[in-house]
Amino acid sequence: MPSKLSEKLARNKRLKRQLLHALSIAISALIAIAIAVFFHFIPFRSLLSGLPIPTRGQDEMRVHFLSVGEGDCTIVEFPDGDALVVDGGNGSFQNTEHLVRYLKGLGSPRLTLIATHTDCDHAAGLSELFDLFEVDKLYLPVGGSELGHYMRLLRNAKEAGVETEPLTRYRTISRPSGAYAACISPRSTDGETESDNDASTVLYIGYRGVNFLLAADITSARERLLMQEYALDESIFDCGVCRVRLDEVDVLRVSHHGSATSSAAEWLALLDAEIAIISSGADNEYGHPASETLTRLAAFTDEVYRTDECGDIYITVKDGYTVHTATE
Repeated sequence: MPSKLSEKLARNKRLKRQLLHALSIAISALIAIAIAVFFHFIPFRSLLSGLPIPTRGQDEMRVHFLSVGEGDCTIVEFPDGDALVVDGGNGSFQNTEHLVRYLKGLGSPRLTLIATHTDCDHAAGLSELFDLFEVDKLYLPVGGSELGHYMRLLRNAKEAGVETEPLTRYRTISRPSGAYAACISPRSTDGETESDNDASTVLYIGYRGVNFLLAADITSARERLLMQEYALDESIFDCGVCRVRLDEVDVLRVSHHGSATSSAAEWLALLDAEIAIISSGADNEYGHPASETLTRLAAFTDEVYRTDECGDIYITVKDGYTVHTATE
């Protein structure tokens, strides 16, 4: 039989192992609590480094089309350095991290945010920006939503003390440089369409004679309505001194990721854009962009760029414009 001394030694070893195990659990718990408290007050994305993006030239405007999967995110970098973020992708960890790092790489001092409509692939990623950047204002779509990601966007804006306002026709965001973004659709907040996509915000952006049209997710039905109005009076979309001419569009951000229900031939013929940009994810479940849309774009535009093929795309505007892609 073991001696009393042996039993005592064995018992001490067990107690020591138990004490070390309990101490290890306590230390791990304290570390977890410390990390949780740290990131409660300091968002972990604030520690991310900015992407290496070339410095913007003096008096230059840049329009960036980010590769955020099957979602939309366009950043208009005005000549004064402030930026307009139009949609923010679907809010996934990977896509939001990319958006944050891209904005950090630009170094824009102030942001204005626009949610063109409430779909997750457009609005969800904007929620993360309030804690990380100086946000002046959030423009909202005319259609409300009780979807979780959209309610979170509204809640985060309120907690950050950021003013919100629905964006409708004739509202402009302009800069002393002459750069501007003008909303041409929807006309009002009175529920003029039955489709959330057709109620999404369409923006016309101009600077030094180069014009962009960001068509959000409108369908061919909304395209026809805009064409009918334009046929009555080509100045119908003018916003004060901000001139809007649909037949002078140089760059078209194609509607609804290149869906077959948008980008009708008549619409493309009117715009006669030189460049078309499609925001789409590789091998997405919706089949975007549709083959018939690509065929129409090939007939009415000089060049088509796709984020699923090119990655991030940005266009510099000063004396004319130049297209840059991540695959250059």
